[in-house]
Amino acid sequence: MPTNLLTNPAASAFGGKVAEYFWQWENQELRVVYETIGQGSPILLLPAFSSVSTRGEMGELARLLAPHFQVTVIDWPGFGDSSRLSLDYRPVIYQQFLADFVKSVFNTAISVIAAGHATGYILQLAFKEPQIFSKIVLIAPTWRGPLPTMGVGQPIAAMIRGIIRFPIIGQALYKLNTIPSFLKWMYSRHVFSNADKLTPIFMAEKWHSTQQPGARFASAAFVTGNIDTFYTQAEFLSLAKSLLVPIMAIIGASSPPKSRQEMDALAALPKVDSVVVPGSLGLHEEFPAEVFHSILPFLNRL
Repeated sequence: MPTNLLTNPAASAFGGKVAEYFWQWENQELRVVYETIGQGSPILLLPAFSSVSTRGEMGELARLLAPHFQVTVIDWPGFGDSSRLSLDYRPVIYQQFLADFVKSVFNTAISVIAAGHATGYILQLAFKEPQIFSKIVLIAPTWRGPLPTMGVGQPIAAMIRGIIRFPIIGQALYKLNTIPSFLKWMYSRHVFSNADKLTPIFMAEKWHSTQQPGARFASAAFVTGNIDTFYTQAEFLSLAKSLLVPIMAIIGASSPPKSRQEMDALAALPKVDSVVVPGSLGLHEEFPAEVFHSILPFLNRL
């Protein structure tokens, strides 16, 4: 059974109380780090999946929400300060982890704010167990990993993922794709809309996160589409449409065209509230104040 220990195992990312959650998967124990700040009704914040995914990207938004809610932010298994084991990361792992974590840490229905690729896991859990979430906010919601979005087929993506898992050549290939200059290029293309915010200190922090032992395994799974929760837009929209939980989508005005099309299709569903704010796929980190002011009325709605 999962256990929950308040032992302050890692440095705070945004001034909250840091804790760790121990979770078993196929006879292996994973240590998941999460951080809580504020008082009031509980809200769970889920960072976007990416090679640089950490709870810190949600930090400023968490601080803005803290005067109104009790805010909990996690580092996904395989990312941030959580365990980065050499697992075959796939949807069933994150589906089971998320369900177990929510049931272990919270004793009431919660609001949830999920960024990027976390969208699919929230929609699936809300469908399977509708009593878990009271409100859902989806920030820059996506459902396909980078390579599938670029049109790379599953066989090639699987081959790339397999190579990255090799001890020497895989680590070397991963390091080439996480050098600071490449990370900055990716940020300026898809994640932030203002390149001036990509300071040397900011990029150094992102690069440091990618260089932790075992970081390449979950990162490769995301990039190659191995943790995608859907295969078609129809599946994605059908599940969202079937939910009774109130949903709000936050869309970045500068989002990449393919991603923007998917977000607009979600926003067009009859029961989905939506708003367009500045930013791109990382709008929750680049424009946290705009996101906060957009979602607060929705979260407070009775």
